Amino acid sequence: MNELLPPWLEGIVVALVVASGLLSLVAAIGIMHLKDFFQRLHAPALANTLAAWCSAVASIAYIAGATGRPTLLPIVLNVLLAITAPITTALLARAALFRRRQAGDDLPAPLSTTQVE
Repeated sequence: MNELLPPWLEGIVVALVVASGLLSLVAAIGIMHLKDFFQRLHAPALANTLAAWCSAVASIAYIAGATGRPTLLPIVLNVLLAITAPITTALLARAALFRRRQAGDDLPAPLSTTQVE
């Protein structure tokens, strides 16, 4: 059998992949247990972001060990994720606030200088 990676590097890759899976599980459990939409936006996003970085570092270690050349493509993907995730979260939060205000829920007033009557 051909050994692709040294055992110590395999251990690092396995630990990072398992950590990524556990963090994703924590995020999923957090989504199930948090009661409010706005609570669900923040906490699981942190765990999922860390899970994505763990799998990116595992990918970099695996590819570097297998080919002998480092690659930065997983880092580029995570940077794009880090750029787009807050924008999506802000849009979802604004849409949820708008829907709650339209439903007449008791929420803080909008942060605008003009009063909507």
